[in-house]
Amino acid sequence: MLIVEYLYLTRYTMGLFPFFHDKQMWTKVLEEDGEIIVKQKPMEIIEQSCLYYGASLRGRKDGARHIIGTSHKAPIAIEPTNEIFFFPTISPMNPQCVWLSHLHIRHHEHVQGGKTRITFSNGKSLEVCISHHSFVNQLHRTAQLRTKMNERIEARERKMMYLLYLREKELS
Repeated sequence: MLIVEYLYLTRYTMGLFPFFHDKQMWTKVLEEDGEIIVKQKPMEIIEQSCLYYGASLRGRKDGARHIIGTSHKAPIAIEPTNEIFFFPTISPMNPQCVWLSHLHIRHHEHVQGGKTRITFSNGKSLEVCISHHSFVNQLHRTAQLRTKMNERIEARERKMMYLLYLREKELS
């Protein structure tokens, strides 16, 4: 298994799973085509990925609060134009928090013991310690954020096309 010092999230990243290695918290990153061990905490990867794509984590949290009105366990739009939206399974302050990519969730079902079985876009399934009710709530919050941000991006693009059309018409 590949072990790296840092990693930026991409549209091929499916989830971040914390684990302890020699009393240090590291992250198992589930990608479409395999797993990578990163010598960072999941929150560090989230934070650095936001910065890599040109925004702060605080700004992304504030944006989510403004757009969908939630601040508790808010989904994060790491990079909306590439549809990189992640949501936490529990409070991000909890060291056991798992982060999941909304783009890659294909199926989910209740499992005994307050867990949820998730099937990802690549067919891989695993159980996560989150009640099915909470999982569905987080999934819906993220879908709401994703939809509203996509609508705003598309509206901006339509407006630009219209302005370009008017400009061309004016020049001809």
